[in-house]
Amino acid sequence: MNLHLNTDPEVEDITISITCPHLSPQVEKLLATIRMIDHQLTVKKGKETFLLDLSDIIYMESIDRTCFVYTQNAVYESSFKLYELEEQFSEYGFCRISKGCLIHMHHIRSLKTDINHKIRITMSNQEALIASRQYAENLKKRLGVI
Repeated sequence: MNLHLNTDPEVEDITISITCPHLSPQVEKLLATIRMIDHQLTVKKGKETFLLDLSDIIYMESIDRTCFVYTQNAVYESSFKLYELEEQFSEYGFCRISKGCLIHMHHIRSLKTDINHKIRITMSNQEALIASRQYAENLKKRLGVI
């Protein structure tokens, strides 16, 4: 891969141009990474590719090395690993609640203390998720409840 950067003080907006022989998984991941800058996530459902606004994402879950992204009405797949999504989106209201789950805190409806210091979280889509003991304290701090 070759990378060329041109700076021009007279240009008012950034333009990114990618030239490639075909749309490969590597190019798709590059495009997806660039879109994250604009608070969007590139996901797939079947053979279609979608751009989701971060505000529409309720939670993300990793199952058998596949990352699923949940919205109010659909479930998508992401090519990113959960830790990559956590690194990119923690400043936008996403919080890890277990080894395999990342939630968007703006979609929390309610919290309930569960056994062994776990927290039962009800999300805006009525999905009940469990924050493990390891991540419960951080969730409470981020929500300002401790």
